[in-house]
Amino acid sequence: MQLPGNNNELQRTMKTRHLFMISLGGVIGSGLFLGSGYTIHQAGPMGAILSYIVGGFIMFLTMLCLGELSVAMPISGSFQTYTTKFIGPGTGFALGWLYWLGWAVTVALELLSAGQSMQRWFPHSPVWVWCLVFATVLFCLNALSARAFGEAEFWFSSIKILAILAFIILGGAAMFGIIHMKGGQAAPYFRNFTTHGLLPNGLTALLMTMITVNFSFQGTELIGIAAGESENPEKTIPKSIRQTVWRTLFFFVLAIFVLAGLIPMSKAGVIESPFVVVFDSIGIPYSADIMNFVVLTALLSVANSGLYAATRMLYAMSKEKMASPILTKVTKRGVPLNALMITIGIALLSLLSSVVAEKTVFLWLISIAGLGAQVGWISITGSQIAFRRKFIREGGKVSDLKFKTPLFPFLPVLGLVLNCAVLVSLIFDPDQRIAIYCAIPFVAACYLIYHLRIKKKRQDTENEQELQLYNNKKMII
Repeated sequence: MQLPGNNNELQRTMKTRHLFMISLGGVIGSGLFLGSGYTIHQAGPMGAILSYIVGGFIMFLTMLCLGELSVAMPISGSFQTYTTKFIGPGTGFALGWLYWLGWAVTVALELLSAGQSMQRWFPHSPVWVWCLVFATVLFCLNALSARAFGEAEFWFSSIKILAILAFIILGGAAMFGIIHMKGGQAAPYFRNFTTHGLLPNGLTALLMTMITVNFSFQGTELIGIAAGESENPEKTIPKSIRQTVWRTLFFFVLAIFVLAGLIPMSKAGVIESPFVVVFDSIGIPYSADIMNFVVLTALLSVANSGLYAATRMLYAMSKEKMASPILTKVTKRGVPLNALMITIGIALLSLLSSVVAEKTVFLWLISIAGLGAQVGWISITGSQIAFRRKFIREGGKVSDLKFKTPLFPFLPVLGLVLNCAVLVSLIFDPDQRIAIYCAIPFVAACYLIYHLRIKKKRQDTENEQELQLYNNKKMII
């Protein structure tokens, strides 16, 4: 069924394959292609694999909770709307703006990185020109229709997945001597795993890498945001969530296994891209150029997904009377164009701050950006617990739910505790600590604005709607 395109409704045009690739688009980015070597270097080969398994388990618990909520209420606002409804409107307001700003800044960061990647092939071209070109392309894709965005994301993500599959197959073959490596190097087999032991740098190093790993899995929650524009959400959302969880774990864990097997721990953290090193050692021609293209695709994919997520979050908040009503207006194709223009505008302003205020404003924005998705995951697990309890309290039967989080309340509570633990652990990482310092005043300001301005406006609107409904009933009588 399609919803009509009018002033305030999105259209249900996205299929299961679009939802699946959108979630992967937000996850598989430069963190895997460029940052995975850091995890191996810090935690060791076995520790890196363990980190990704634990991070994947937290993702699995969070997605189970999101599945129940988004099937029961498939709306574009997703967890921001759930938080408003089941935890509190003030919390929903703060979460929505934090998540929106986080993705808007992430779009800027990905555009900047994409522009820098192009300098490999065009060394004398200005980075800002490529940023502007890519921003224009992504804006047009998102402005055309949700289906156009989903189709673009499908192909962006397909390139990344094919590259990872090729890496796993070829790298695995080299690891076990099926393919000979350059320079007559002997196949390493499991040598790198046995040389350093389970946790060569101790449990502390493992915990520190788990923070980074958990952040690398964030983006899977985009399934919930896209739920409001998916065909037959009762079938597409559970299927997409199952595919995303297991295939993301498959790609990440196997890729890290091959990387750790081929690159010694001491070298893994000091090279630009471990994927380039592996492809080059196998003897694949133009390996650096191939991986630069894949990384460029990954950056544009994350930017594309981020622009979509931030736009829909802004649209949903406007529907909740937490942002200007002009942001609810959509085009004939069901695109909230005003919300899209505001989001791309903030992304470009953030990009400008990377030049004129790199060590202050831009650093603060990036720190807040990294926190938005983690707070989102906490809200998903908290909202599911509150939703299920309210549903039962009001006489609902669990058997009537189309998608159920199993072992309630154990698994949702475990997910909530683990997500909160990741957030608290940021305090113990000097490089990540600034995220907490920046987010606390930002969230406090959001709560203050809500209670001083937004709360009364929402109550006045609700009172007007109730009065109008009462008058309509009197006219009918």
